[in-house]
Amino acid sequence: MALRDQVITADDLPRRLAGLPGWTGDTTGISREYPVGWDAAVRMVADTGPLAVELEHRPDLDVRWTGLRVFLTTHTAGDVVTELDLVTAARLDAIAGSYGVSGL
Repeated sequence: MALRDQVITADDLPRRLAGLPGWTGDTTGISREYPVGWDAAVRMVADTGPLAVELEHRPDLDVRWTGLRVFLTTHTAGDVVTELDLVTAARLDAIAGSYGVSGL
């Protein structure tokens, strides 16, 4: 079964998000803001491109003066949170860690 086919239930989501500090949301999508400067946020977006291509998943990315906001949902599964979103979130945390984001 593909990651995008593994829908995360409302009962399971809190437990799964507990393993991803900083991420919040509900079964329609999860989000987080990485507190980095604008320059680092733009570089993080560039680093996210290859990840998005590799996973065939397209996060919503919003560069702000104070950081990078990310929103994840699996559109191909009907705009719900799937295992693909959680895998993507963990990989984005790894990218953020390379830019000095702590508390991951």
